[in-house]
Amino acid sequence: MKELIETYYHEGMGYNPFFIRDNWQVAQLNFTDEQGLYAIKKMDKHMETDEVFVLTKGTAVLIGAVIVNEHFDFQLKKMEIGTTYNIPVNLWHNIAMDKDAEVIIIEKSNTHLGDFDYKDLNKNETEHLNNMIYRLINGTTL
Repeated sequence: MKELIETYYHEGMGYNPFFIRDNWQVAQLNFTDEQGLYAIKKMDKHMETDEVFVLTKGTAVLIGAVIVNEHFDFQLKKMEIGTTYNIPVNLWHNIAMDKDAEVIIIEKSNTHLGDFDYKDLNKNETEHLNNMIYRLINGTTL
């Protein structure tokens, strides 16, 4: 008998959109060096889709941001395993991850093929973001 229940899991590093259907897709993001807790150097946004995140393992910080006076103004959320988080369309965001983190991502199909814009952080923004992440995780500043 053919398998009735399909199973998907991404064991490698980085991003893998492993389930793409008509208008939506499911991907898994695992740790990479550029997603490290204190390694975030840019923000991205999608112009055509919300993006849903679910932490399944480890430690991760979801970063949302708006641009105020040409600089990023960050808002952070330490993710809880099993909780669903949504980043609305056109919101700058990224995710900082510890080495053991795994995150499921749900979004419009083929988002990874072109519905994104990137903006690099400057040195001050990077330092400020790292301090915010450290304080959120450890309860103190760097």
